[in-house]
Amino acid sequence: MRSQAPVLAPLFRSEAQALLLSELLLPGEELSMTELAERVGLPYPTVHREVARLLDAGLLVDRRVGRTRLVKGNDQSPLLAPTREILLTVTGPVVLLREALEEVDGIERAFLFGSFAARAKGEPGPPPNDIDLMVIGTPDALAVYRVCREVSDSVGRIVNPTIMSPEEAEEQTGFLEEVRASPVIKIYGGGPDGPAADPGTAEGS
Repeated sequence: MRSQAPVLAPLFRSEAQALLLSELLLPGEELSMTELAERVGLPYPTVHREVARLLDAGLLVDRRVGRTRLVKGNDQSPLLAPTREILLTVTGPVVLLREALEEVDGIERAFLFGSFAARAKGEPGPPPNDIDLMVIGTPDALAVYRVCREVSDSVGRIVNPTIMSPEEAEEQTGFLEEVRASPVIKIYGGGPDGPAADPGTAEGS
């Protein structure tokens, strides 16, 4: 059964397609099929099907090194630049924040919540104006704010960080209860209740 197009990115046929393109086009990396499947959290057969469609469309190119198949964006495709611009807005926050926050010491968990996460997880509603980021740990707050400013400039939406210590994140406040009950997107280390509670990325096919 064909999955529905993602609410944030209705121009893409599925969430799987948007995720794969984000991992390949935004950092501009060349990845093996296995690496790509691990990064997007999708089964290998799903990745294989989506990559085959994108190769047929000319948006990706592949090559073999021994028995390893490597794929990347096709620099000769006129669709590459506009596709990348769309991805920066709709899925770029996840990829860019993950890459940048890995360089900030003291972060135990980081995830998106609020309207952006809800739309990305398929909940209907108005387009999000900004992006809510929760950071749990003991990082340098200025480093987190700097990352958020840089990503905001890249994706065209303001990233609003909330920084909490692990102890504060365990409190039973109305705000935290609402966050725990709402869709989230893992960025680093897990969701609001820790790694085991994070729902991961839904499969598309």
